[in-house]
Amino acid sequence: MTLLLFLKLLYDISMLSLFPELFTFEQLAPLILRLVLGAIFIRQGYPKLASRPVKLWVLAAGVVEFFGGVFLLAGFLTQLAAGLIALDRIAAIWKVKFSKLNLALLAISLALLVLGPGNFSIDLPL
Repeated sequence: MTLLLFLKLLYDISMLSLFPELFTFEQLAPLILRLVLGAIFIRQGYPKLASRPVKLWVLAAGVVEFFGGVFLLAGFLTQLAAGLIALDRIAAIWKVKFSKLNLALLAISLALLVLGPGNFSIDLPL
């Protein structure tokens, strides 16, 4: 009995927030993440599609980045797009260059993979 009370107290303490009134806007977080990540990847993927890619992996990265960004902006197939973009960022970190920006974009895409699209999207959570 005391263990259950202790666990409940521990849970209540861990849920404390400096701004508890912001919990009413919790569905805005996936929307903001989707819009920012989508805009970044549309901007990053378009030049790879517009130019004549020499290698197949450049074309594949351009397709994933551009159309993944479009899907994220629309909130359509969000978790699939976020998963593909996460794989794209892992490949970019591994093969091209490790940078703080690539790591941050990977973290955002993984967060969207776990969180889902939120209420402000055109698809249902997978």
